Amino acid sequence: MKALLRSLRPGLLLAALLPLAGCGPSSLGSAPDAAATKAPAGPPQTAGAKPPPAITTAPAEYTYEVVNVMPHDPGAFTQGLVFLDGGLLESTGLNGESSLRKVDLKTGSVLRRVAVPAVYFAEGLAVLGDRVFQLTWQNHKGFVYDLADFHLEKEFAYEGEGWGLATDGHWLILSDGTDQIRFLDPETFEVKRTIRVYLVDHPVVRLNELEYIKGEIFANVWGANYVVRIDPVTGRVTGIVDFTGLLAPQDRNAGTDVLNGIAYDAAADRLFVTGKRWPKLFEVRLKPKQ
Repeated sequence: MKALLRSLRPGLLLAALLPLAGCGPSSLGSAPDAAATKAPAGPPQTAGAKPPPAITTAPAEYTYEVVNVMPHDPGAFTQGLVFLDGGLLESTGLNGESSLRKVDLKTGSVLRRVAVPAVYFAEGLAVLGDRVFQLTWQNHKGFVYDLADFHLEKEFAYEGEGWGLATDGHWLILSDGTDQIRFLDPETFEVKRTIRVYLVDHPVVRLNELEYIKGEIFANVWGANYVVRIDPVTGRVTGIVDFTGLLAPQDRNAGTDVLNGIAYDAAADRLFVTGKRWPKLFEVRLKPKQ
């Protein structure tokens, strides 16, 4: 537990391992992209973002069991991942490479793709009703698409950076690289409330791709092999999933980047994870760490 705490506390082990801040390519296993490695902006000014009461109880720790392995496009710089109707929707990043995709779950084939203009670095993704919502990193702009044909319906604005996006079926849930998570009205995009995420008594930053699962927010911690489970009411980290070793060394190359991408099949209770430029997508089952 102490090692996990150290790695998730800003300024300590995570900072030592990740000299590059933001959502761009990490320094772990890929050449840095100078245009995509700027430090995240300061947190936006949002009302009601109060830290939870002091908590001394350590979060539960989990490891994983691989249930199935499926192909994943190794060129996809995965920023957002959603399971829908037996397949996947995926948002890929990098300027000039960003896209919204419909992906065949079993083969990894791209069934539909809409390119995002090169000025934008696409980020998190969520589906609510018949609309798809996609963030951009530093342009303070998001896109709303028609789910049926990916036709761009409109754009929306938000303060700060855009990292991860999810939905609880009512609100859009947005992370921005800080310890804050915002809940947005999907019609007006007004911030309805904000939580600050804490692990015991330490703020957790670099919260990236998000997924809402059984009343909890699952969040990749950018640059780490951990996914944290967050209470959406208090912001408390209730669990830590250690995905170390998920992608084998023989499956990596110079372009392979960090763990990022969580999707959940609620009907069949299946959890999927992948990474940026990973050649594989994994169906996993979580297990308490012994």
